[in-house]
Amino acid sequence: MGQLVRDNTTPGLVCAHHHLYSALARGMPAPPRTPGNFLDILELVWWRLDTALDDYTIEWSAKLGALEALERGCTAIVDHHESPNAIEGSLSIIADACAEVGVRTNLAYGVTDRHGADGAARGLAENDRFLSEGGRGMVGLHAAFTCTDDTIAAAAEMATKHGVGVHVHVAEGQADTWQQLQGHTADDWWLVHGVHLPDDHGLSGTIIHNPRSNMNNAVGYSRPARFSNPIGLGTDGIGADMLDEFRVAFVRARENDVTTTPDDVWGWFEPGWALMPEARNDQVSWGYAPMDPWRLAYSPGVSPTTVTVAGEVVLQDGKPTRVDADEIRAKAAEAAQTLFTKLEETP
Repeated sequence: MGQLVRDNTTPGLVCAHHHLYSALARGMPAPPRTPGNFLDILELVWWRLDTALDDYTIEWSAKLGALEALERGCTAIVDHHESPNAIEGSLSIIADACAEVGVRTNLAYGVTDRHGADGAARGLAENDRFLSEGGRGMVGLHAAFTCTDDTIAAAAEMATKHGVGVHVHVAEGQADTWQQLQGHTADDWWLVHGVHLPDDHGLSGTIIHNPRSNMNNAVGYSRPARFSNPIGLGTDGIGADMLDEFRVAFVRARENDVTTTPDDVWGWFEPGWALMPEARNDQVSWGYAPMDPWRLAYSPGVSPTTVTVAGEVVLQDGKPTRVDADEIRAKAAEAAQTLFTKLEETP
């Protein structure tokens, strides 16, 4: 870490797993009934939300999510997207929206058989289109338990064709079975959560830890330090404040093992920087010094003052330079109301 952090500066932080469409979810109408477990949360909240997305709400959720990331010193986002009624072109909408703000992206469409074979085929086609046109990303799968064996095999084959990994939720809850992935994974796969994976699971790839989301969904603690796989750090859609996620990850790990150090958890940023190495050369100046993990683990409220991406200052005095933050928030609020109206009409 010493070579990356100097006084009050760090590289751009990377959110290794995000759902940018969730930026509009805050304040959404209550589900038809109170979810009682992880599968209920998926069915009653997130699977209802993603079916209500259209190009308009995808764009403004991405712009809002990117703005909020930039304001917290996060210059790169690895996003996993799903919008079953607005699949075609969705990844390009997200890429363009984030680029306008000044945030780098690695994108994937989460293929699933929840909407039938045609829905899975369209999801695969969107990944293929985006990557074939030069988009930066991976091939997405929602999760093994919502995909057929043929869909998983097709995603793995497509990823190999494009020279990228597969970005997939793995063993997040008890219902999220993962055994179908055996024999398909590779070192460049992004295995998100891993809460209920056994120690000797045999899957290749980087496991992305999302501590705040796991607690929010009551799925348990993954104890990521037990894995031989590399460990990355994401938010699973709860913003992109990676310093805050780092603190949550540290105290959760410390609760489980008091010998855990802040340096151990700071190391979980490394896979994000390896995947998106340009972020290492981005520079974030913070209103706090020195920026070392031992101090940051116990210092909430640390904020960036200036962010430079690819040599361009995109945040100055805590405000974006490329876009009007007030306009984005106002337009996103309008988009959210459109989304909420659709949700109220959804059974």
